[in-house]
Order: sequence, then structure tokens, then C-alpha cells
Amino acid sequence: MNRRHCAAAATTLVCALALLTAPVQAMAAPVPEPGPTATAPAAGKKSLEEVREEIETLYRKAGAATDAYNLAEEQAEKQSGEIARLTKAIADGQAEIAELKDRAGAQAREQYRTGGLPPGAQLMLSGSPDLFMDGVNQARQGQQAAKGMLAELEQAQEDLETYTKDANLNWEKIEANRVKQAKAKKSIDAQIAAAEKLESQLAKKERARLLQLEQDAASTAQAAWLSSGALKDINREASAAGKRAVAFATAQIGKPYVWGAEGPGSYDCSGLTSQAWAAAKQPIPRTSQEQWRQLPRVPLQDMRPGDLIIYHSDASHVGMYVGDGSIVHAPRPGRHVTLAGAGSMRILGVVRPDK
Repeated sequence: MNRRHCAAAATTLVCALALLTAPVQAMAAPVPEPGPTATAPAAGKKSLEEVREEIETLYRKAGAATDAYNLAEEQAEKQSGEIARLTKAIADGQAEIAELKDRAGAQAREQYRTGGLPPGAQLMLSGSPDLFMDGVNQARQGQQAAKGMLAELEQAQEDLETYTKDANLNWEKIEANRVKQAKAKKSIDAQIAAAEKLESQLAKKERARLLQLEQDAASTAQAAWLSSGALKDINREASAAGKRAVAFATAQIGKPYVWGAEGPGSYDCSGLTSQAWAAAKQPIPRTSQEQWRQLPRVPLQDMRPGDLIIYHSDASHVGMYVGDGSIVHAPRPGRHVTLAGAGSMRILGVVRPDK
């Protein structure tokens, strides 16, 4: 009996040791059954819905990085133009100072030719009191004017030189920021290339399903937006400029999305909207983030065709409202300029270029 108890205890101990020394495995939640908008993942493989969400996130990050890059580059170009303007102004100021000094030199040479006598002494020897007093006043006024002009030009020269130094320092900061943004964009592009490679490796049926999932997500968001009554009070007519902008934007439907493109053969999202309003003779900022920051904002219920809808919390996407709950926009790489539901993405707000 004792031997059997010892054997049982030994068996129990061996089992316990086996459990303690076995590799630890993470506890995972049960894998859900595939639903109407998801594909069951294979072992160690992401579902198509997960792939879609990952690609969408990567494109949004890349869009924000590209927006920041475009803005930094635009600021650098503007600052370079300002520096060139200031450089010319300084050169003009130097030329004016040189001319004034030449005039002063000519006056000194004239005094030398007249025996070194100042104009006042020469007038005194003229024998005419009236001529003398008039001449003295004119000479004094001329000297004061020359000194005042010289002091003013020298002060202006100092101001311009100081401003140019500041502008150069500012340009260096902007250029450094542009280089930094370019590196960030390069990193994002590498991630997108990996995502596109992943998508390209999917079977034909999976790629078709991926596109369908993308369309289903947009349709679901649009239906929810419409059911909220968002279109209830939106019935305003486009302005004359707005009609021209809409006509331009819709004429680009079918053209491919390309990072940083402003037409005429391809566009990114803000390249399309900025060029559309440029065609309407109403220049607006180049990037969606600056369009959101600088343009007048209007309530959603007051929206009219031609207005720009800014999307996502970081203002990384923009589309043009064309009426009937739709926008025209350039979605992302691999897609073309198209019509879409205005509520198919998360709306940040609405801006009006011609308010």
C-alpha cells in the first residue's frame, strides 16, 4: 500500500514538473467566425480586413508626411524669394549711398577749385547782403538735407542687412525642416512600398475582395452620415467661382493619384483642390493642412458646391463638395480621381475659398 502511494506520488510529481518545464504559450482569445466583411485568417496570416486597415493607416501617415513636406518646401521657396528681394533692396540702397557720397565729393572738389572757401565766405565777398543771406540759407538747407539723406539711407541699410541676416537664419531653419520632412516621407514611402508589395502578393480573388472591403467600409460610413440627417439643410447654390472650381475638379475624374502631383496628368488630394480653385481665379494654399488653417470655415449645414471638406483629425485629406452628398477627390496611390460619399471618411470640417 505504501509502495503504491509512493508510486502515485512520484507520478504526480513527474507530471507537475512536466507542466512547469513546458514552453509557455500566450493565451489568445478565440478566433471569431468569419463575418460578411472579413476573411478567416490562415495560421500566422493577417485577415484581409486587417490588411485593409493597415494599408489605410499607412496611406494616411504618408499623406500627412507629404503635406508637411510640401508645406515646408513651399515656405523655403517663399523665403528664398524674400531673401532675393531684400538683397536687391540692399544693392539699391548701396547705390543710393554711393551716389550721395559722389555728390558730396563733387562739392568738396568744387570748394578746392574755388580756393577752399566755403560757399558762405564766397557769398560774403560778393558784396550783396541780400544775395549773401539767400545763399547762406540755401547752403544750410542743402547741407542739412544731404546729412539727413545720408543718415536715413545708412539707417535703412542697417535695417535691411539685419532683416536679411534674420531671413537667412529663418531660411536655414525652414530648409532643415524640409530635409527632415523629406526623410520622414522617405520612411513612410518605404512602408507603403511594403504594403503595396503585400497587396500585390495576394491572389487575384483576394485583391478583388480587398477592394470590396474598402468600398464596403466607405459605403457604411456614408450611410451612417446620411442617416444622421446631415443633408437635411444642405441645399445651397454654388457661387460663380465655385461652379468653375467644381467643373475643373470633375473634369479630372479618372486621372491617377500621384504623391505631390498638381496636374495636369495626375494629382494628390490637395493638388486637385488647389488647382481647381486656381482655375477659378481664386488661389488657395497648396496643402490640406494649410487649407484648413487659413481658409474661412463654414458650418456643415451651410456647405455648398465648391467648398472643401477636410478629413481626419490631422487634416491629412481633402475633397471638394459637388452637391447631393458627394465629393470629388484623389483618394490615395493606386486609385484615381473619383466621386465618393462626402461622409465616407471622418469629417474634420468645411472651408470656403471664396467667402
